[in-house]
Amino acid sequence: MPLQNRVDPFGNLVATPARGTLMGNRGLLHNPQQQIVRPFALKAWITCLLHYKNMYRKVMQPGLYTELFFLDEATAFAAGHRPCAFCRRADFDRFRKAWLDVNGADHRLDEKSKITAIDAVLHAERMDERRQKRRYPARLDQLPDGVLVTLPDTPQVARLLSRGRLLEWTAEGYLEPVPVKARPDQDTLLLTPPSIVKVFAAGKYTPEIHLSAQF
Repeated sequence: MPLQNRVDPFGNLVATPARGTLMGNRGLLHNPQQQIVRPFALKAWITCLLHYKNMYRKVMQPGLYTELFFLDEATAFAAGHRPCAFCRRADFDRFRKAWLDVNGADHRLDEKSKITAIDAVLHAERMDERRQKRRYPARLDQLPDGVLVTLPDTPQVARLLSRGRLLEWTAEGYLEPVPVKARPDQDTLLLTPPSIVKVFAAGKYTPEIHLSAQF
């Protein structure tokens, strides 16, 4: 039976046999029976490589952080995760600089600010006081590729914006684009945190997208 350690664009932890392309964590979330008992333990939600040098981990070991998995980087960003500073150092440095370039002034942060300050902003953007996923009203024609949204008539379905198309997200990959009742100025609810959207829109960081979107 699959473990409950796959992350969807809403930030939920789900059980699925589908494999991901990235790993990550939010701290220790499971009990000795490998059951999820909390949605997060840290404000630092990170995304890691599946393979790094010769390191190997047994999933959900007692007392150690809970390994989480993602379809792709666009999904991880939508859930509110950012690159790991250890196994993805180049991506981490690039994301941190890009985030500060476009968001630093809004939050009184600069190049000397620690990543914990960025994590605090991301935490406030991804989750409300009830620990529910925040969604932000936005128009399609004002959003960059790589973000995930929902439409008013299907709020439970996450869709990736890619090359002017909306692709339905599934744990196995993106479905072929089908006609949706959406105009370029369609109102949507944005899942990707706003400060990350600004980074994408500025062209300073482009998230990796699953191969299933390349049709």
